[in-house]
Amino acid sequence: MIEIRTAGTAQVLTLSSGRVNALDVELLEELTLAVRDLRVSGADALVVTGAGQVFSAGVDLKRVVESGSDYTDRLVTALSETYEALFCYPAPTVAAINGAAIAGGCVLACACDRRLIGPDAAIGAAEVRVGVPFPVAALEVTRHACGRHAEEVLLGGRTYRGAEAVAAGLADCVVTDDLLGAAVAEAWDLDGIPADAYAHTKAQLRAPTMARIRERAGVDDEVRRMWGAEETRQRIADYVERLRCRD
Repeated sequence: MIEIRTAGTAQVLTLSSGRVNALDVELLEELTLAVRDLRVSGADALVVTGAGQVFSAGVDLKRVVESGSDYTDRLVTALSETYEALFCYPAPTVAAINGAAIAGGCVLACACDRRLIGPDAAIGAAEVRVGVPFPVAALEVTRHACGRHAEEVLLGGRTYRGAEAVAAGLADCVVTDDLLGAAVAEAWDLDGIPADAYAHTKAQLRAPTMARIRERAGVDDEVRRMWGAEETRQRIADYVERLRCRD
């Protein structure tokens, strides 16, 4: 589900799971393990992208509807562990947003140091429109990325493209040609910075966010309860049906 290849000094991690690279527990656990293993091995920069035409359409909502609270409990934990592993990776990380990056896919991109987006790609934190709460790590990682635009992005649940995505802090630049090549070049450039200086500075910048995640860890108990509630599953089912009808 995670394809890894070397591109010079960078490792390219490609989500490859179904048509829209939906996030389920197994994919998230594999991605977390890959990032942690690369960190232990002393790997350099990472580039994260999606196979096909989609970066990641977010959580596999159909599976949430079909599963019970035991699964959603695992899912909330898996999401948080993935976001934290990528957010705290000491070397440079670059997201190549080659297509839709929605909800959990948006947060995954936000966990990277730099985000390059294709001109036709849509990105947005749609959780509130689906009707589910954010795990603490997801909310705080997105807050870190979007800064003063965080409330607009998190409470509005809109999708953004191109210059609008850049203005909202969801992307750093729009790349019209060879997105992956540009992301790899960006990773190489950042990888030229002395590793200890980069890692230390990055850890300092992320310390306030990680402190909030640790301090508010108990909030995820309520998040898990809400995700596992029958009312929430029905709300998600209705949202999935609306998407199906729209397609």
